[in-house]
Amino acid sequence: MRTTTALREQACQVLEANWTGRFTKPAPRLYPHQWSWDAAFIALGWMHENQERAQQELRHLFRAQWKNGLVPHIVFHRRARGYFPGPGVWETHRSPDAPARIATSGIVQPPVHATAAWAMYRQARDRRATRAFLEELFPKLMAWHDYLFRERDYHSEGLVYIRHPWESGMDNAPLWDGIEQRMHLNPGDRPRYRRVDTTLVAEADRPTGAEYDRYLYLVRLFAEAGYDEARLRESCPFLVEDVLFNTLICQAEQDLAEIAAELGDDPEPFRQRARRVAEAVNRKLWDDRRALYFDYDLVLDRPIWVRMAACFTPLFAGIPDGLQAARLVSHLEASGFFNWDGSCYSVPSYDPNGLGFSPVQYWRGPVWININWLLIEGLARYGYTEHAAHLGRTVRLLVERNGFYEYYHPYTGEGHGSEQFSWTAALVLDLLARRPEWMQWGVRSTRRRAVA
Repeated sequence: MRTTTALREQACQVLEANWTGRFTKPAPRLYPHQWSWDAAFIALGWMHENQERAQQELRHLFRAQWKNGLVPHIVFHRRARGYFPGPGVWETHRSPDAPARIATSGIVQPPVHATAAWAMYRQARDRRATRAFLEELFPKLMAWHDYLFRERDYHSEGLVYIRHPWESGMDNAPLWDGIEQRMHLNPGDRPRYRRVDTTLVAEADRPTGAEYDRYLYLVRLFAEAGYDEARLRESCPFLVEDVLFNTLICQAEQDLAEIAAELGDDPEPFRQRARRVAEAVNRKLWDDRRALYFDYDLVLDRPIWVRMAACFTPLFAGIPDGLQAARLVSHLEASGFFNWDGSCYSVPSYDPNGLGFSPVQYWRGPVWININWLLIEGLARYGYTEHAAHLGRTVRLLVERNGFYEYYHPYTGEGHGSEQFSWTAALVLDLLARRPEWMQWGVRSTRRRAVA
């Protein structure tokens, strides 16, 4: 087993190798541009090693913010060639809100940015310099959140919707199977394209061609509508109130309130909005019979009863009450997502007993470190420290045995997708720095029993 120092040094080497001078690539070849929620997770690692780079990560991303507040899920790097779909596919020039001189996509990813910014300030050695950064970023974060609540709260009920699978961050999750099956594409609807991803990593690890057809159909729909949210609400076949996305905006609002208070602004509007999201998540996305949170399909006006690891993430934002949290943890233990006996590494992304489970195919089963990081923090928030420590130890075991991969086989631990993956390295750095006792074998915390 590697020493903590050696593991930390190797994680730093991954971030250093992927640093472009302006931002950190998620991976050396597969992802040559900057991705939105990757940037936030990567900043959480850099903040322990290089605050200036942590700040630059978010600064570079928010330079590409649209006039309406949208933060694009990709900021394209001019020198990187060969990525698909590139700027020409997105046609963001059709929107008057898109930046004129910076190439971006036209969709979003989960809003982890305020959470990262507040964590950077709390961990900063130089609070004065980091406070100046907070002052710079604060209005941009407000504009980003305002966009989501203004443009994406379909019924003004406190829940934000997503309009593309990529916006969830969980591209080919089984959550979307039913929606995509409803999207019957005529021959003329199928765009002509050549994928690059399957030439760089194993095809079995990636979304299928049929899924990509639908991803690109939606992109064309957005471009033809000029990225006008009012038009898209009426025409888009994919409108979902996602548990993970709303969990992260709830926590981001709490963190934005902390930033506001630190800067001398009124934190109460952000706290009120966070409470409103939490109440809406509990009212609409909580299934009391199944003791789990589920996404909601706005087009069919019904829940999506698919069990993902993301269904447990409301713990991260403090959304469940104590009884709900206990039932969630009991469900986590009983469902095959969480095993004390070592038969499974960390928490797989999708129900191991679910239809179409795959231990290697992207978001259809593999272990992702960012989801486990959210669950570690969520379990700790409710006092389930031994559960959190167990996940921390299995995360360490995964990277020690297999390297810093994009995702992992939940039973063998084998790495899949891209190697040298930045957020895996960054979140390991964060856990080593903030939760070192949970990254050590042979150390046990008080195990709190979950009661259904």
